[in-house]
Amino acid sequence: MALGWLYALSMALVWGCVASSSYHTTVAPPQDLQITDPGLLGSLDIEWKPPPNVQMFNECTVKYKFEYRNTGDRDWKVIFTRKLKCRVGFDLSKTAEVKVQTLLEGQCTDNVEVQSDWIYATFQVPLQGKLESEVQNFHCIYHDWEYLKCTWQPGLLAPHGVHYGLYYWYEGLGHAAQCDDYIQDHGINIGCMLQNLSQAEYKDLSICVNGSAAATLLRPLYVTLRLHNLAKPSPPKQLVVSMSASEELHVAWSPPGGETPPQCLEYEVQLAEDQGEAKAAWVSMSTQMETTLTISRANQSRISCVRVRGRTNIFCADQGFWSEWTQECFSVSRKEDKQLFILIPVILSLSSSLIIFMLIGQCKKRKKFLMVFPPRSEMETKPSAVLGLACSYPNDNMTQGGIPSKRHLHLYHMMDAASGMPD
Repeated sequence: MALGWLYALSMALVWGCVASSSYHTTVAPPQDLQITDPGLLGSLDIEWKPPPNVQMFNECTVKYKFEYRNTGDRDWKVIFTRKLKCRVGFDLSKTAEVKVQTLLEGQCTDNVEVQSDWIYATFQVPLQGKLESEVQNFHCIYHDWEYLKCTWQPGLLAPHGVHYGLYYWYEGLGHAAQCDDYIQDHGINIGCMLQNLSQAEYKDLSICVNGSAAATLLRPLYVTLRLHNLAKPSPPKQLVVSMSASEELHVAWSPPGGETPPQCLEYEVQLAEDQGEAKAAWVSMSTQMETTLTISRANQSRISCVRVRGRTNIFCADQGFWSEWTQECFSVSRKEDKQLFILIPVILSLSSSLIIFMLIGQCKKRKKFLMVFPPRSEMETKPSAVLGLACSYPNDNMTQGGIPSKRHLHLYHMMDAASGMPD
């Protein structure tokens, strides 16, 4: 019993020594966390200094976990870096929140990651104007990865004759630029078209829509966009639908035009199944990057329409807009309809053959009749033919007891008629 307690105590001491040697190292958080606004429409610079004792950890890797969000957002966005600064985008109409901690890992920590406490900072630009003066229903679409179209509506408190301007910036531009292609409604800017934004793809695009009016302060709108998450392709092209000998429906199409990367597209194919007088029911199928789809038609239903649309897939974007549907609509017949279509010519062919055989039979009968009883015109011109009939029975008695037989009397009448003699 005593030996058992001694063994348990020695094991506890060993594990305690291991644990203390692995976790006795601590690291301080970064210092002097600051947020500054360089005037780039919501892209803020965040800087900090390393912890004071960082020189002690030469055998370890020091890096930082940086998280940021706007007040009211549920999730934090996370960046791991070894640098001491970051530039990220915020909605400046809300308070910006950031936090940083030190991460230490290596031989000095027995390869166990050690985390410091967090340090926090916030930033808020002075807001002007009332919230109801801000533009409404701001919406952007990146069409065919070629141009960005943004639209909005005037704020509820915007006065008559308000003037709106859109400004934008992304990493690579030296300063914020203004839109030079506005969409107008009754002389008021309600949208903007931005071209040549390929350099802004997969980067933060900061946008500000500001308004000005005489003697009225209007609140600006700040947004940060990612173009690849706003992409909307054109409808797929060259849709072709065919039926194989094994009753499989084959659908093929071509990727849409524009600058949309083909490898970044997924497709949805819809089939409308005709249900008689009832409204057609759509059945959906999806593909990733493939531009063909083979569909088994075991139910033998009538496909009244086939259409396809596309959008950016999960490999190139977090989200995206579906394209419009292809305009072509193809009607595909049922198997029974195809069999009936084949059966009709067969029936017509059999009917024609039967009629032809009947006509041939009638012609043969008529020919035999004419051989025995030629037409009157022929008898008038060739009476010897009829006389030959009367002389074709040399062994037959012309009379029976001096009286001609009925058959010979009939032939005599025919001969008289042929020679034109009266009875």
